[in-house]
Amino acid sequence: MKIWVDADSCPVVIKEILFKAAERTKITTTLVANHHIRIPPSKVIHFMQVNSGFDIADDEIVKRVEKNDLVITSDIPLADEVITKSGIVLSSRGELFTKENIKSRLNIRDFMDTMRASGVQTGGPPPLNQGDRQAFANHLDTILMRYQKSQIT
Repeated sequence: MKIWVDADSCPVVIKEILFKAAERTKITTTLVANHHIRIPPSKVIHFMQVNSGFDIADDEIVKRVEKNDLVITSDIPLADEVITKSGIVLSSRGELFTKENIKSRLNIRDFMDTMRASGVQTGGPPPLNQGDRQAFANHLDTILMRYQKSQIT
């Protein structure tokens, strides 16, 4: 397992949780973004800068992700592509995207895009709160523990 982070839109507090988890578990974690992002000195935490442009970072993640890799993103189309490649997807709010829920999330996203294109003000997501951070940390720990157990047996 490797962890891939769609780092252009990942909140700092979530990156900090990921840095601690990467060091604790020694799982290679790569942040992918089109602008420089600071990472702590580490043998397991890496940064990959890609060119600027629409979906360039997403495309790089999809190209590199393998079965059972974990991708951190709130980008629904990226999540769908990762799930298609048998990856695991966790949003920065702690929502686990799965084969069972990703298509309905895509439909909602497309509907909201249509609404915005017609001039309806939909607003953005609410700010990340403590509950979101806790949900993210809990799901991340569950995924990483499941992976580590699978490596022992």
